[in-house]
Amino acid sequence: MATFEHVEECMGTVFVFQGRSDLDESELQKLLVAACEPLHEADRVFSRYKPESPISRLARGELSVASCPPSVEAVWELCEQWEKTTGGYFSAFQLDHTFDPSGLVKTWAAKQAIAVLLRGGVRDFSLNSGGDIWLSDDLSQDDDWKVGIALPVTIAAPGAGVLTVVDLKDTDFRSIATSGTAERGEHIWNPQNASIAQSEIVQVTVLARDLVTADVWATAAFAEGPSALNRLGREPGIEALFVFRDGRVDGTDGFAEVLRGSL
Repeated sequence: MATFEHVEECMGTVFVFQGRSDLDESELQKLLVAACEPLHEADRVFSRYKPESPISRLARGELSVASCPPSVEAVWELCEQWEKTTGGYFSAFQLDHTFDPSGLVKTWAAKQAIAVLLRGGVRDFSLNSGGDIWLSDDLSQDDDWKVGIALPVTIAAPGAGVLTVVDLKDTDFRSIATSGTAERGEHIWNPQNASIAQSEIVQVTVLARDLVTADVWATAAFAEGPSALNRLGREPGIEALFVFRDGRVDGTDGFAEVLRGSL
């Protein structure tokens, strides 16, 4: 079984597929190209940086949801569901009341890419979607189950490095997502008070089985602030690690158990 790595630039970030497959090289490459098509389609439809994308035209009032591609309505409904689930701390509606699902669509599209590979018979792989990571159930190497959580500083900073490493083997978790200020500054807004989220927190990392679930909860928890720690502690199938401005680190009881199992 040969190892592979495929790097795809899309949505202003990088998607990295890594794994092992017994498919021949040409067949595997065709499958990887097919897996990346949902990523580029999501970029074409949902990018607010493309003036003629359906989502940009929707924001300008040139299109209705019904006249957009069907994926827009599907993502709209998914965002509404997550807004309810998170108590309103995740919202795809911006301060100007336009619809911008960028907080969800990257991992939503990544799940479609994953499904293409799984259907094609590639099962021993992982996908890093701009820092949000998914692991398959069938990883064959112990090291592939270990995921590093970065310190809450930009990767270009002299002090950049790894805060800790979690080993997800023999756990129920297959996804890990992080939200914070390190790379993009204070960009996450709190829908509850219609302002950019500013709190004691600089980074939130969430473990979940599902990639979108981890992504959304990391964003919502950062927006809510320190009180989200109790909320996530009560949420089934979710564990979280919070890093505070003063250097303190705190997490849910289950996250602490994962860390102990990683030693």
